[in-house]
Amino acid sequence: MPFKSLTRFSKGNQIKETEEPIIDIPEILNSLIKERKSVRKYQEKDVSQELLEKILASAGYAPSAGNYQPWEFIVVRNPSLKADIVEGCNDQKWMLEAPVFIVACINNRLAGAVYGERGLRLYGIQAVAAAIQNVLLTARSLGLGTCWVGAFSEIIVSRVLQCPDYVRPCAIITLGYSADETVKAIRQDMKEYVHYEVFGETHQLKQVKEEKSPTYMKFQ
Repeated sequence: MPFKSLTRFSKGNQIKETEEPIIDIPEILNSLIKERKSVRKYQEKDVSQELLEKILASAGYAPSAGNYQPWEFIVVRNPSLKADIVEGCNDQKWMLEAPVFIVACINNRLAGAVYGERGLRLYGIQAVAAAIQNVLLTARSLGLGTCWVGAFSEIIVSRVLQCPDYVRPCAIITLGYSADETVKAIRQDMKEYVHYEVFGETHQLKQVKEEKSPTYMKFQ
């Protein structure tokens, strides 16, 4: 059953409604969240355009301040462009195994249109991050692996992808079929990061203050 959604742009300040199909993905959200992991080894198998479009469609349903949806996604399959991007990612060669790169960007014209500096520095980044999480979980639901790469030169990646000055790359997502058999990283227990009413000290926080690595970091 289709549902209505708002388009990002409209003429004469008129809001236009469009009908879009519900994305057919598994509903066991809790399992997807727990099963997702960063994949750095991929099979020599391509990702179909159909699956890619399902994944990218899910990004558009992330929350954003004022519903301004200030995200842009650039899909890269071209081996030459991928190699240039990897060069700007501290030469992380493992990335080249992934058949697809998805470069998530913030459109600063949209992010700052109403909320100004706070939109640029906070709201826009929050929105793009939420959209990225949709991408990661949807990919996992469709049997694909991903890795969120944040270590890269924005200048190099922007130049390679010919981004205008108001479009800033925020993350590079590698996408493909996983060949990674490593165990997932250990996660913090909820009691180590949840506080009620006011901020309180936890065991992990005490470790950080003592300049020791938190326990869960030792299993990365």
